[in-house]
Amino acid sequence: MTDASSTSSPTFVLTLVCPDRPGIVHAVTGLLVEHHGNILESQQFDDLGEQRFFMRVRFGVEDAAGGQDPQALLQRLRAAFAPVAERFSMTWELWLATAPYRTLILVSKFSHCLNDLLFRWSRSALQIDVVGVVSNHLDCEPMVTSYGVPYHHIPVTPDTKADAEAQMLGLVDSLGVDLVVLARYMQVLSDDTCRSLEGRAINIHHSFLPSFKGARPYHQAFDRGVKLVGATAHYVTADLDEGPIIEQDVMRVDHRFDAAELAAAGRDVESQVLSRAVRWHAESRVLLNGYKTVVFR
Repeated sequence: MTDASSTSSPTFVLTLVCPDRPGIVHAVTGLLVEHHGNILESQQFDDLGEQRFFMRVRFGVEDAAGGQDPQALLQRLRAAFAPVAERFSMTWELWLATAPYRTLILVSKFSHCLNDLLFRWSRSALQIDVVGVVSNHLDCEPMVTSYGVPYHHIPVTPDTKADAEAQMLGLVDSLGVDLVVLARYMQVLSDDTCRSLEGRAINIHHSFLPSFKGARPYHQAFDRGVKLVGATAHYVTADLDEGPIIEQDVMRVDHRFDAAELAAAGRDVESQVLSRAVRWHAESRVLLNGYKTVVFR
């Protein structure tokens, strides 16, 4: 994948969702040609059942004048695309392709997903900028500070839950956060908080067949002799663990796995699934389709 840093022109990503009808692709590509755009990657999907069209285009723009400010060019492209979007009733976004998502991570005591995200971020493997970590415990503070990331300890009790969520949302606003990641944050967010973070908060949870809820799910799974462990990454909604799914994966296990090995396998799957969901979201590859998602991988 070629990004703006390795080409002579700035690179952008356009995503759009609209009612399906003839002429959409022609209108989009025609406008890009008018503005000296060079399409580097293009993906589209027609939901025939819902008659909806989804598209993601990554493109570069020739800098004929030389030295154009990418942000100024972005604003001109947005202004030029607005009439096309209005004509086709599009929900759309247009961003610099390499712009990192300012990300706030929420965690409790289990640190495997957090550690994986911080490591990938530190190696520039994720297009995010981790601006802080919020936790209701102090367990993960040494790890987080070793990465040079601010750690915000916000304890949560039944009496302080509303205030704790208000503090977290205050950080979202003051830090200009684009994405909130619940990396095994073991607190149920209120309906109001879920609504305020709609479409920009990702959660991870284990997935079993059959399902095991509550405390010590891997021990419950061991007692039932499961043959698969898995994980689901999804957008946060007021319906607990039922938001639009971004990514899922499973790992086969058998009778040789004890409860600790089962939990270790689950941690690996959870970390991988969450990192993929974060990467795809930060690269504008995930488009909401009602209760589902379209993921342009």
